[in-house]
Amino acid sequence: MSSSGAAKRVLLAKPRGYCAGVDRAVVAVEKALELYGPPVYVRKEIVHNRHVVDTLRERGVIFVDETSEVPEGALVVFSAHGVSPAVHEEAAERNLRTIDATCPLVTKVHKEVNRFAKDDYDILLIGHEGHEEVEGTAGEAPDKVQLVDQAEDVEKVAVRDPSKVIWLSQTTLSVDETMERVDQLRERFPQLSDPPSDDICYATTNRQVAVKAMAAECDLVLVVGSTNSSNSKRLVEVALKAGARASYLIDFATEVDESWLDGVSTVGVTSGASVPDVLVMDLLTWLAERGYGQVDEVTTANEKIAFALPQELRKAAKAESGPS
Repeated sequence: MSSSGAAKRVLLAKPRGYCAGVDRAVVAVEKALELYGPPVYVRKEIVHNRHVVDTLRERGVIFVDETSEVPEGALVVFSAHGVSPAVHEEAAERNLRTIDATCPLVTKVHKEVNRFAKDDYDILLIGHEGHEEVEGTAGEAPDKVQLVDQAEDVEKVAVRDPSKVIWLSQTTLSVDETMERVDQLRERFPQLSDPPSDDICYATTNRQVAVKAMAAECDLVLVVGSTNSSNSKRLVEVALKAGARASYLIDFATEVDESWLDGVSTVGVTSGASVPDVLVMDLLTWLAERGYGQVDEVTTANEKIAFALPQELRKAAKAESGPS
């Protein structure tokens, strides 16, 4: 299949790229710039994508790590990954105007944590240590949440009542790996409860399904996404597990190593949920210049989900367009 005589082609995954939560968060920052002018402060990266962050920085967005770095009384946007109640409190103490661009699907998991913490459950949160989303979610009930990242963490979990234990998860994990972790937890805690609804978001799942559908036919799968993007990194892992011979994560077409194409007839292309499609188009152009001009789209779902802008912006925009 990968003999040099074979026809060169690209399989392009669909869905790929921007999800509704990312789109909403990026538009929220652009709207804030439009309504209030720069500088607009954003706590952490609005979404985990280098190109998006650099572009917004050029337009007057100041990214900070902590709320304490935002000047008193200024405007701060909370990223799509969500923040803990402690961050909201700190913002109120500093008299900051806030726009909360947390993805509604992350907010849903925060509400689940609250609900089960109130019912005095031990909550086992499957997720990646140090990831912003996990920090925000765990921060809803730090005394009730235990993080389960690696397989060895399963053994470390201590619960008070084995009949009152529930697992929840970060929204951007590998679906298969998460279920593997759940099975390990259930061996220890047979009465482990499942979340009321799936925590892994539709976009993460859909992008993984699309990659799985084409990976076995690919000599190489290129995933456009940043190294700090959890869902993008998972796509590389899913591609390899599903039969791709090689897979790499790149931010830009210029990062592709030409040697990766040696003996490759079929290249799979996809992108993480925080990646603008212009970067994918740049990659397709780069591949076409090297003989991979034929592009076949592999569609496994059509996404039609959209989220309304954060209410703070809807109110502000309404006020601006109202009677003068």
